[in-house]
Amino acid sequence: MEKTDSRSSFSGRLGYVLAVAGSAVGLGNLWRFPYLAAKYGGGIFLFVYVILAVTFGFALILSETALGRMTRKSPIGAFEAFGKNRLRFGGWINAVVPMIIVPYYCVVGGWVAKYLFEYISRNSVSLTADDYFATFISSSGEPIFWFCIYVLVTFLVVMCGVEKGIEKASKIMMPILVVLAVIIAAYSVTRPGAIEGVKYYLIPDFSQFSFMTVVAAMGQLFYSLSIAMGILYTYGSYMKKDVNMEQATGQIELFDTAIAFLAGLMIIPAVFAFSGGDKSKLQAGPSLMFITIPKVFESMGMANLIGFIFFLLVLFAALTSSISLMETCVSTIQDQTGWSRKKSGIVIGLEMVIVGVPCSLGFGLWDFIKPLGMSIFDFCDFISNSVMMPIAGICTCIFIVKVVGFNRIADEIRLSSKFKREKAYRFCIQYLAPVCLVIILISSVLNTFGMIKM
Repeated sequence: MEKTDSRSSFSGRLGYVLAVAGSAVGLGNLWRFPYLAAKYGGGIFLFVYVILAVTFGFALILSETALGRMTRKSPIGAFEAFGKNRLRFGGWINAVVPMIIVPYYCVVGGWVAKYLFEYISRNSVSLTADDYFATFISSSGEPIFWFCIYVLVTFLVVMCGVEKGIEKASKIMMPILVVLAVIIAAYSVTRPGAIEGVKYYLIPDFSQFSFMTVVAAMGQLFYSLSIAMGILYTYGSYMKKDVNMEQATGQIELFDTAIAFLAGLMIIPAVFAFSGGDKSKLQAGPSLMFITIPKVFESMGMANLIGFIFFLLVLFAALTSSISLMETCVSTIQDQTGWSRKKSGIVIGLEMVIVGVPCSLGFGLWDFIKPLGMSIFDFCDFISNSVMMPIAGICTCIFIVKVVGFNRIADEIRLSSKFKREKAYRFCIQYLAPVCLVIILISSVLNTFGMIKM
């Protein structure tokens, strides 16, 4: 395996943990987790989620990180470092996924920036109009303007490099994000009528436990931990050999789960108080973030201040994720071509605009384009999230079992860790994770086409 000693690196464990946690804490935590937790019984969903995090999630994070640090390469190089093998296409899938995700993710990031600007301008009332969001995203010029602003910020951070750009940004944004999340959660749970939402969220309702509870928790965990996006390979390749990988992985899981938990406390009690306990108001996706939440804040008082704090939090969460997605793409281009960071960044920046603009126009001017009956935005989301990511994860598991071998992975982890969970790790990668990933693949596709509901 070729080593690249001059490769950029994080300064230490804190920089790595905050950067990876930042990539994991994104929009999925803030609008999908509260919806699923509310739908599947609150406490019982949280219980299942935590169990999966310390088994299935831990094993996959550790695997991708170890392969990245061992090879000092992003996904394609990591798979190719072990010679010619039939699973090398798995590296390409891991590498292409972020190239599909980051353009449409930046479209949503632009929406968040627009809403933050409106709250700064004290226009909270206008955001509560029933048709405001639909009118905004279906227009041509304004969404693309905010998309380009968001892409520019992401690009500038990535161009500053690993330690001076990504790590520095994560060290600033992640602590602020946590503080803002605590402030909003505290405000939400103390509103009149919110206590019923708190009870619903925290007290397990075992009568609602079902196989779909496990499937939903499994899917949410998979997407929220930055698994199968090439990110962990890339960030692992930037990890120094003396960083305790096992401990860092545990801290990332804790950070991500804590933010997801706080997201539930921010949103579920507030929506319950606003709607009188109507769970249908907790719809997943943009409708919750951009339609329901502004109305909730307006009903709670101090809408401009609370809206500003909330959307600043959301913006930081989105930025840390889009930065990691773009960095993975740039690293892959650098590894495969030998180009400079600047040249690779410009290429990926152009790709983001070329794919992102149609995703944005798909809600308005180009809404007649319907691949598989979906908008351009939803089609990109379906191909990357529902199809390619589970396949990429399955490839990683098979690659470790059949090509790399457990002993090599264990040796890499033991360079800086005691690897206390080695037996559990082997079981998860060989048996649990592949089964979970197949279930995620099948359920995600069925959910997209309306055959099941998650």
